Amino acid sequence: MSIWRDVVAGVVGGAVAAGSMSLVHGIVATKGAGAPPQPALPGQPRQEDATVKVAEGIVGRLVHRPLPEAARPLAGNLVHYAFGASVGALYGGVAAVAPRVTTGVGLPFGAAVWLGAHVIATPALGLAEPPSSRPRKEEGLELVTHLVYGMVTELTRRLARRALSPSAILEPSQRRTP
Repeated sequence: MSIWRDVVAGVVGGAVAAGSMSLVHGIVATKGAGAPPQPALPGQPRQEDATVKVAEGIVGRLVHRPLPEAARPLAGNLVHYAFGASVGALYGGVAAVAPRVTTGVGLPFGAAVWLGAHVIATPALGLAEPPSSRPRKEEGLELVTHLVYGMVTELTRRLARRALSPSAILEPSQRRTP
């Protein structure tokens, strides 16, 4: 059996999960649990999402110009989905060779992504403040949305893996029966 099917299933799972994560974050934020970044006061730097900072860096290196203001939300979303799909691809590949990583319906995976990306990497790269400097309610929401990401990645990966199996593609008369 090819690992590529599992990697592709992981890409699909990660992309769908990135959307689910954004949806949950948006719903909860509109209810007041996780406030969106506030506009900067005159003379103060604005708080920028880590994905927008990454997009800004990519655009700056490729075209040697700043990311246009109107393109910031779209560029941030592209980075968010690309990261979600990429991490999903890695997860799908690992799940193919070490199936026990799928234990817990993706929740441990989501917690690991939260810890690795949100808690450790983004502050270490200067893309965000450390979680200890942000409100607990906001950080709780971040953990929950990453758990959603992990669970949706795993459930979607399972469905995509089945849909990509050779028996799902063949006509019923061509399928082997056990």
